[in-house]
This record gives sequence, C-alpha cells and structure tokens, in this order.
Amino acid sequence: MSVLHRYDEMPASALAIGAHPDDVEFGAGGTLARWAAAGCVVHHLVLTDGSKGTWDLDADVAALVAARQEEQRRAARALGATGEVRFVDRVDGELADDPATRTDVARVIRELRPAAVFGHDPWRRYRLHPDHRAAGFVTCDAVVAAREPHVRIGGAEGDLGPWRPSALLLWEADEPDVAVDVTGHTEAKLAALLAHASQHESTMAITGATDADPAAEEATFRRRVLEKLATWGCQVGVAHAEAFKLLDDL
Repeated sequence: MSVLHRYDEMPASALAIGAHPDDVEFGAGGTLARWAAAGCVVHHLVLTDGSKGTWDLDADVAALVAARQEEQRRAARALGATGEVRFVDRVDGELADDPATRTDVARVIRELRPAAVFGHDPWRRYRLHPDHRAAGFVTCDAVVAAREPHVRIGGAEGDLGPWRPSALLLWEADEPDVAVDVTGHTEAKLAALLAHASQHESTMAITGATDADPAAEEATFRRRVLEKLATWGCQVGVAHAEAFKLLDDL
C-alpha cells in the first residue's frame, strides 16, 4: 500500500474531467471546493450525455440528458466553481478512447489551459464501468496530445498552441500517493452531489419511495461520503481528505 502525503499545491486553474455528470463531485468535489474558495478557476468537462442514468424504462431520455446537464451546472455552482462547464456528449455507455474523442478533450485542455487536470484512474483493478475506464484513458491521452507541438488541433480562432498542465490527479486509484485536506469543504461536496437529483435513487440510494424515509436515506448517504473522507484524512492527520494518484512529470 502506498504512503499518502499531503498535497498543498494551489493552482490558478483546474479542469476536472468525468465520464458522467456527478463523477467529478464523487472523485474530487471537496478538493475543487477548497481550491475554488482560494481563487482557483475550476472547470468541468463531462464526456457522456448521461442518458443511461435511470432505472425507469419509460424515461424520456432527451429530458434526462437535459436535466443531467443542468444538474451538473448546479453542482459546479455548489462547489463555488467559476470556470466553464462543458460537455462532449458521447453516448452514455459507449465512450471510447478513440482519436476523435482524444482530440475533442485535448482541444478543451488547450483552450482552457488548466494548471491541473483531474480524472478517473484508468488503471484501477477490476473497474467495472467501461465509461470510467475509457474516460481515464481519454484524459491521460488527451493531456499528452495537448502538450505536443506537432499535434495540430483547430479552435474557433484557428490552430491552438500546445499546453502542458503541471499536474494530473487521478481519483479512485488503487495506490493513491497524495491527499488534499478538504476539512471545512465537505458540505460543499455534499451539496454538489445532492444537486444531481436524477441520481438520488440509482446512485445514492435516496429512493423517495412511499415506504421509505428520504431524510434517513439522505443521512445515510451523507454519512457514507464523510466516512470515506475521514478514512483518507486520518492518514495525513486531518479530519477529511480526498486521495489521488499524482502524475507531475507531464
């Protein structure tokens, strides 16, 4: 098991890349809230349309996609993020680390020029969801493409010049090596997660069923999130933390 070290860097800007709406908040919501409060410009990039994010077979998929995009915007505001919220709109469940998607993500990196990038760790063992694996590889590969001067990527103003972030932080790593103190920012993380109302039943077990107690279910969800943050925090001597695998030789 790797040893965790406190990561106290405070970049001027950050881009968090998630497979679906809500993935960023689960993976790095506390860190982004802390950084945003300190003046970091926090951007979100969501790679899929979230169209599979319901157990309702009769759901209006177009309405769900629109709702999930608005939920992501509300979640970003709950974190205090002042940057952009962008969507690549690949079909949920069909994300691939293909050249077109890598180029689209690299284009966003070059346009927004973040000092730090966050994403899924694609090397996590036994990761079941194919979109999470693909999102991690897309993120890593796009960071490489964005830095290369001979990779030509066009934007609204013509060819975009290369951009090399200083750090890539991957959440849900099997062997994280850094932890960010998020003490005092847990409520922002929780508020951002709960902003994804369409996911309360499927992801957070807040069912709202007639025979259930939604307040108790929400309390259970909140406790589960806080317990995980406390587990990381105790390893670096703080109340709550989020852990990442840091790649800083980019």
